[in-house]
Amino acid sequence: MDLARALGFDPGDRAEFCSQVKLFKGDPFRSHSVPERRVLVSLERILSNWSVEPVTVTPNWDFEIAEDAAAPVFPFKSFLCPLTKEVMRDPVVVLESSQAYERAAIEYWFERCIQDGRDPTCPVTGTVLKSLELKPNIGLAGAIEEWVGRVIDYQIKSSVQSLKEEPLSVGQVERALDHVYKVSEEHPSSRYIIRNAGVVQLIVTLLSNNSKTIGSRLRSKALTTLLSMAKDEESRKIMLERGITRLAVHSLIGSSTKEREYATKLLLEFCNDEDCCARIASEKGALVLLSSIAGNMEYPSLSKLAEEVLRLMERVEDNVQCLAAAGRFGPLISRLHDGSVGVKIEMASLVGRMTLTNSCKEQIARQGARVFVELLSNQEGRGPSLQALYNLSGLDGNATILIESSVLPSLIEVLFDTEDPSHELKSLAASTIANIVSKPGHWELASADKDGNPMHSEIIVLRLLGLLNCLPSQCQVIVLRILCGITLSPQASELVASHITSKGGFGTIIPFLEHLEVEHRVFAFKLTRLLSEWFSQYIANELRLSNKLTILKEKLLNNQSTSDERSDAAQILANISLSEDEIRTLLGGNFVEWTAFTLKNQLRVSNARSSQTAAGMQEGLIGLLLHFTRNLDQETLNIIRENHLMAIFCEQLDYSSKPKVKRLAAIGLKNLSEFGRSDTARDSKLPSSSGFCSSLVLVCGRASNQPSTCPVHNRPCHEDSQLCLLKSNCIKPLVNILNDSDTDVQLAAVDALSTLLLLDHTSRSFKRVVDELEHLGAVDALTTLFTEVRSEELREKTIWMIEKILRVENISSRYALNHSLVRALVEAFKHGNTNTRKHAQDALTLLKQLSGVSGKTSSQTRVKR
Repeated sequence: MDLARALGFDPGDRAEFCSQVKLFKGDPFRSHSVPERRVLVSLERILSNWSVEPVTVTPNWDFEIAEDAAAPVFPFKSFLCPLTKEVMRDPVVVLESSQAYERAAIEYWFERCIQDGRDPTCPVTGTVLKSLELKPNIGLAGAIEEWVGRVIDYQIKSSVQSLKEEPLSVGQVERALDHVYKVSEEHPSSRYIIRNAGVVQLIVTLLSNNSKTIGSRLRSKALTTLLSMAKDEESRKIMLERGITRLAVHSLIGSSTKEREYATKLLLEFCNDEDCCARIASEKGALVLLSSIAGNMEYPSLSKLAEEVLRLMERVEDNVQCLAAAGRFGPLISRLHDGSVGVKIEMASLVGRMTLTNSCKEQIARQGARVFVELLSNQEGRGPSLQALYNLSGLDGNATILIESSVLPSLIEVLFDTEDPSHELKSLAASTIANIVSKPGHWELASADKDGNPMHSEIIVLRLLGLLNCLPSQCQVIVLRILCGITLSPQASELVASHITSKGGFGTIIPFLEHLEVEHRVFAFKLTRLLSEWFSQYIANELRLSNKLTILKEKLLNNQSTSDERSDAAQILANISLSEDEIRTLLGGNFVEWTAFTLKNQLRVSNARSSQTAAGMQEGLIGLLLHFTRNLDQETLNIIRENHLMAIFCEQLDYSSKPKVKRLAAIGLKNLSEFGRSDTARDSKLPSSSGFCSSLVLVCGRASNQPSTCPVHNRPCHEDSQLCLLKSNCIKPLVNILNDSDTDVQLAAVDALSTLLLLDHTSRSFKRVVDELEHLGAVDALTTLFTEVRSEELREKTIWMIEKILRVENISSRYALNHSLVRALVEAFKHGNTNTRKHAQDALTLLKQLSGVSGKTSSQTRVKR
């Protein structure tokens, strides 16, 4: 304005201002010095900005006068502040110039003049003012207020029409929401007009009935408008009555961040009231969604808002359960630690009733287990705390936490309490103990009673057995679970089995093998199976005395029995010692046929991830077949041949089988191969025998007209003999499991292969056996195993085979340069037991790494090819 007056034109004439700027830019007498040019460039930029016509000279009121005669006219020029170009809200008059301005704008102008070190002037007239006194322009303010009121009325009415239209016009709805929001924010005193016009109900209805139609953008605007109107108490009540909390919760899963943000802000606005907090918490999924948003750090501002909503909701007592169900355990834990005894009992009851995820169980156990244990000493708190501890014990990982909280002595006290007849409390205590001991862990080292006795101590085991005679059926099965759990632990198994068997406790368990309830039988069979692994002879005797041996076979053959019962019955029969008569009468040929058929079916349907029950069944069935390989007569031999037992054992050496199955199968092959060897030795004494393999006529079958010679036995061996490892193709599978990671499997494989070397090493048969072993990779596999083995028993058996094999000259010559083998033999010679050192010395001598004790021994024992 000052420049315009100095140049002699009207300050509002922008065109003239632009022409003056152009003249300034083209001034030929402009300075050429660098500092002055810099000042001129800056001044030129300022003048160019001043000469630009403002984008909005008058505010856009979004109505067309031509289309609607009822619409208010545009504001008079006198309504606009010369400085802001906007309708004034608090018009004041500068007394000296009588010019009206917006109070805030003219005050700012005066401050800038003073800061710039010049006299304050009237912006319009340019008059230097001696007085800065301002006077409210009441008349102008009234006129403006009247005009604004007409504008607000018009905009509200038009908004109502737009929101009521059917079908909805997205553009008109958006414009209506913008108008309502602007009126609510800029004229808070007019919110009652919006409310009385029914706009709040219309917006809530819009969200409720047309949520999918209007899209996320309009939903965001609707939520923003309601958020602004929520500052009006009556409007808040209307929103709550119309279910705004449910609609806001629904928008928490909106597609846009803005929608989720305004929905959260709206919930935050309502959370200032405790009743609203309870209402929000009761909305389905509200707390889960808020917790999810609060934990999402991708949108930190939104996360902070959600966290603030949850924090306000945590103040309300009634929300504790809902918050806990959503994974917010802070209020529950806080009340559990700091509340009164009554509050603690209430929180324990809450934890006992809840369905918890594993992570929630761990969190509560870590922070509240000790409180629950303390409540066990309170008569009123015992039931709720037992229920809570039982709930938490359902997670295997919590066993250690509960044990460290000294829970076992308190639970044992409840279980053995003779004064409290409540079977429900005993059942909860027993169930919690059963969960804790179901997995091996720290419980073996923990005190289980106030005297410091562990769970597997004799006194506790016998007291548990005593409970089986005095508790009701639903508690008995839990006690059986406890006994199974402690017997299953590698650290405690043998000791517990000893306590049960030495005191006649197994007699208490036997009746449960025929219990009417399936669960009782399942745990009784499982416990019997565990005991039979340690005291098989005792279990066999007890079952004989009670005439219960046949139950095992009946259970196994009964397809109506559970898979767990059948699996355990098979393993028990495999573990216990049976006489030859019992094998024939109890098992017999038909039973072997059934067993072989069942195993083949299992191989067809099994996979690498077979269940534990299926694996147990497989172990039991293979163990059953082993009974027929221990004492062979002609009848048993016929059964073996008819059912191809050697082939069945060989199939079980597959890589997918469990280690115990492989070990049992290898033992079965060893037994059959040994019988073939001993039967051959008996036949070799007959006058008609000629050579080693001729002695196998009985075992491997009679020669045909054109017999093929068995490379191992040096005589014809038929495939159905089931006593020849080579003809049954068992050598290669046995060689393969020499690489198994289980030492017991490796031992069984070495034992089975060693039956091939029980020959006179000077015979031609011995050389042919070694040839066959070398051809099938057994020699290399045994050598590698020996160099890597750490078990002394396995090393002794392996070196025995290697020393035997090295008696073949060509083999010893080739392995004489094997430095790994030589080093392993030297190590065995230095540190092995007596037998190992002897075999190592002989092997080193054969490799010409040592001189023989007598010059003749080495040369005479060497077999030439």
